[in-house]
Amino acid sequence: MANLSLRTLTKAYAQTEVLHGINLDVADGEFIVFVGPSGCGKSTTLRMIAGLEEVTSGEVVIGDRVVNHLEPKERDIAMVFQNYAIYPHMSVKKNIAFGLRSSRMSRPDKEARIAEVAGILDMTHLLDRKPAQLSGGQRQRVAIGRAMVRDPAVFLFDEPLSNLDAQLRTQMRLEIKKLHQRVGNTIIFVTHDQVEAMTMADRIVIMKDGHIQQVGTPSEVYHSPANTFVAQFIGAPSMNMLPGTLNGGGVRLASGQSVGTTHTNTTSRPILLGVRPDDLTLQGSGQTVVTGHVAVREPLGAETLIYVTTEAGEVIAKADGRNPPDVGAHVTLSADPTNVHVFDADSGAVLT
Repeated sequence: MANLSLRTLTKAYAQTEVLHGINLDVADGEFIVFVGPSGCGKSTTLRMIAGLEEVTSGEVVIGDRVVNHLEPKERDIAMVFQNYAIYPHMSVKKNIAFGLRSSRMSRPDKEARIAEVAGILDMTHLLDRKPAQLSGGQRQRVAIGRAMVRDPAVFLFDEPLSNLDAQLRTQMRLEIKKLHQRVGNTIIFVTHDQVEAMTMADRIVIMKDGHIQQVGTPSEVYHSPANTFVAQFIGAPSMNMLPGTLNGGGVRLASGQSVGTTHTNTTSRPILLGVRPDDLTLQGSGQTVVTGHVAVREPLGAETLIYVTTEAGEVIAKADGRNPPDVGAHVTLSADPTNVHVFDADSGAVLT
């Protein structure tokens, strides 16, 4: 295992810079997930760590070595790709063993290592099968096994679950998390799916346009977002944003409703009031945020999403799935002041 550091890492293609001075420290044995929209630079960052992309400037440090000029095979990393990249003419055993092709281990040691990895991945009974005889999740485990067999310092996963169906993705998320708990290697995992990031990561790195927006635990980025991008990217449905004005620590919405906050900033300025659908209650405890009429309902079983038309704009809230308000019903949405976020309207940064 090893710690990993990215120091002022940049990447440019010709005159176009796509990564702008990335700085990140990953602890030994930590599970880090890079998440962001397509084109934000997360896969490029991963490929630079792996040595598949040249570093324009800055340093990639694995353990105590700067690895910028080392070949991928010399970096003590293993990468699992989105498309599995396993050989259809080889058995599961031979595919896993392919990761040891350049190893100087003795044959008995190789056999023991393959058996150990197959046991961890619950694939001992599948070693003689060909990939065509496996399910999608089993093929993904073969690709993981080929990476694991080398016992690398760092695992790199590049959107490995995006080709799987919803049920299998859920299953494989759990398998990879269990694998990390058993083996304890440092893992860097790239995804565009914020649910994968929230459920798997020790810490999440949220990226946009080649910049890191926030680094934190799932709880930190969900409950204390650094800006409006993070607030609306993390969480489904995303955080409601209501325009208003900050004055004396309180907020006056464009609808005219006054909302108290725990904010101490007294400078009058345009702001966006952020509140998650989970934190809005129907005529419950807390202070009134908005009132309006239910325009649409989305039943989800245990809960129902309601889209409420208000003078401040459309607001999404969650209601009890057994007894949601009818379409057209007038509702009052309230929230605890500690669950209300205030963002600068111009920069999008949270006001603390």
